[in-house]
Amino acid sequence: MFWNKDRRKPTWKELLKHEGYVQLPAAHDALTAKLIERAGFSAYQIGGFALVGARHGLPDIDLTRFAEQSAGVHDIMAACSLPVLVDVDDGYGDVKNVTHTVRQYEALGVSAIFLEDQMAPKRCGHLSGKRVVPTELMEEKIKAAIAARRNEEFFLVARTDAREPEGLDSALARADRYLKAGADGLYVEAPKSKKELEQIGKAFHGVPQMTNMFEGDNETPWMTPKELVKFGFSMILYPTSLLFRVVRSLERALADLRVGRPTPAKEGVKLAEYEEIVGLQKWAEIEKRFQHGQGQQG
Repeated sequence: MFWNKDRRKPTWKELLKHEGYVQLPAAHDALTAKLIERAGFSAYQIGGFALVGARHGLPDIDLTRFAEQSAGVHDIMAACSLPVLVDVDDGYGDVKNVTHTVRQYEALGVSAIFLEDQMAPKRCGHLSGKRVVPTELMEEKIKAAIAARRNEEFFLVARTDAREPEGLDSALARADRYLKAGADGLYVEAPKSKKELEQIGKAFHGVPQMTNMFEGDNETPWMTPKELVKFGFSMILYPTSLLFRVVRSLERALADLRVGRPTPAKEGVKLAEYEEIVGLQKWAEIEKRFQHGQGQQG
């Protein structure tokens, strides 16, 4: 971390300039955000796929909107001091909704967002059957988002999901128009090969570009940060890596409980480790300082 966390967080542009690129694991809850910070990452993301799955037990098919998602974002951000990128789906409606979403998230302290061009009801970017809105409609949303922000440092990434329904050439053409409409960065979702990743990266040389390494039966090939940076990407999302591993761990734990087995020593933290992660000592010090012995730790 190149800044003192007790001082002002860097803007997203400052972060990219200093770091060169950022790896952005997805925090699906507040504890995960704490662990991401503890692990030494310089920023993180709150993605719709992981948030709606962990918080509501639902698939990412537009069943939740701004109110539900922003409540989760609020709770997660309260637990982590790192700069955060938030998935705002399609902006939750027309240009009015986009304006409201931008203003609310900027006021909350979000550093960056990405806005996509899917037609409602939207769905996870790696599912089939996606449809995209007319390019002009997305341009209007981008312009509304730019006009809504109070600080130009609030970073807007425009995402296009046109690769699957319209082909790569159409997706690149859309991305170019979104950049001209005012987007700060670009995100062409769901490329199908390393060749396509390279083509996307080189098409907008010098522009902040995002891609994701979506684990779990995905057509986009896994690549290392070094490889992706060479292609031209500076923001790398990991939307499912933590969530999918947590789900498998929970399934194993529940299977053990069903037959009365305790957690294997190497697969769980000790109480003292957990208390350190959630900051028990900090709260104990506050209690000791202000309650004059009235509150007793259980």
